Amino acid sequence: MTLLTTVFAAIICTIIWYKTAPKSEMKVGTLCLMYWGASLMWLVDAIFEYAELQAEYFTPAPADMLNDFFLGLSVVALGLIIWLGILLIKDPKGVVKRTLFKTE
Repeated sequence: MTLLTTVFAAIICTIIWYKTAPKSEMKVGTLCLMYWGASLMWLVDAIFEYAELQAEYFTPAPADMLNDFFLGLSVVALGLIIWLGILLIKDPKGVVKRTLFKTE
């Protein structure tokens, strides 16, 4: 479930990035790279787990699937938090700078 969750997040993020590719103001490409990296990590984990469990790999317990899904959601949320931090630091539209140095 962790692999599926991060792959779906990566695909959705890539579609959004592709639609806004020429501008790239919101640094969505960075988010895509984080999700594709997480997907690659979970793919390697799945390969090694399959090598260990063989056919049992395809019949996980429901509790294990739920735990893996929550872990996948946590990874997606952490990726969003890191992306938001990068976005606030880079401030591509200058919103944070204008707000901090507002003179009235």
